[in-house]
Amino acid sequence: MKYYLIAGEASGDLHASNLMRALAQKDAGAEFRFFGGDLMSAVGGTCVMHYKNMAYMGFIPVLLHLRTIFRNMRLCKGDILQWHPDVVVLIDYPGFNLDIAAYVHKLGVPVYYYISPKIWAWKEYRIKNIKRDVDELFSILPFEIQFFQKHQYPIHYVGNPCVDAVDAFRKSHPFDRNSFLRENQLENKPIIALLAGSRKQEIKDNLPKMLKAVKSLDGYQFVLAGAPSISLDYYQPFMESSEVKILFGKTYEILQYAEAALVTSGTATLETALFRVPQVVCYETPLKKIIGYLRKKVLKVKYISLVNLIADKEVVAELVADSMTVSNIRTHLEGIIEGGANRTAMLAEYDRMLQILGPAGASEKAADEMIRCLKQH
Repeated sequence: MKYYLIAGEASGDLHASNLMRALAQKDAGAEFRFFGGDLMSAVGGTCVMHYKNMAYMGFIPVLLHLRTIFRNMRLCKGDILQWHPDVVVLIDYPGFNLDIAAYVHKLGVPVYYYISPKIWAWKEYRIKNIKRDVDELFSILPFEIQFFQKHQYPIHYVGNPCVDAVDAFRKSHPFDRNSFLRENQLENKPIIALLAGSRKQEIKDNLPKMLKAVKSLDGYQFVLAGAPSISLDYYQPFMESSEVKILFGKTYEILQYAEAALVTSGTATLETALFRVPQVVCYETPLKKIIGYLRKKVLKVKYISLVNLIADKEVVAELVADSMTVSNIRTHLEGIIEGGANRTAMLAEYDRMLQILGPAGASEKAADEMIRCLKQH
């Protein structure tokens, strides 16, 4: 069968690539064409556009790039029409993908959504679009089951692909801290990982305070996970007066050997927890007052990090808007490093969260369900 996939950012590229690999194992005739990234390209098929040309975040960046976004949409729609896929598989990225879903649905091509838009957090009205335009939805978050049941929309919960990704990494990368330190010219000191986001705006908003918070924390070394779509040149102005090492393409390796982490909210918070690394969630924004208002009046959830949402309690500290200060970051970080007052309790809650998520195998389960649904279509 012919699968057309659309992923608009780094995490989508990762999970889509694992899904493609599982589909290829189960469907000998699988052909892939996609908007995505290097990981998807490594599996095979044709990359029509790289996600680095699509990943715009926030009102102003989106407004400034509207012409490009609309051009990308036209290209995508025309390419789908010309290629005639058996199914279009959308991976998160709702601003773009829900528009594509409406178009593809009118063509009579099945639309599958893998990794649902987070409409349970805000923009709940989008459920109308999903019910109208999406034939099957494959969820990776257990609390979404109840949300969609409330809207009389059945979904498939397949487990979380982050569990798969971390499990696969650990199997292929035996623990060898000394080799990691030597290969990356690092010192024999405990590592504090800095994950400042995958987009330029996130990095600009969060990295400066992260760097100030770890400055002069004796006995540690600090390693920044460089985002795959961001160049070293973009990071350098932030790091000129800091003693932080930046590594690209090694986020999982950094987490495997980290003692603690500062993490910008997103999929990275869950990945950090799966590596059992205590963390502080940091989410700075220049629109502090607006974000504070949104949290109180617009957002439908109590938390912003996936760890807390899955656990349904505050497992990790969330420093957002006004609470995102250098002193707060430092205080919470000191509470989760070795000997910190909150470290043991956080690790225990990580284990409970993993039980809620379920075992590895999300990509295989999603592939099985997709093929079964396509045969019934």
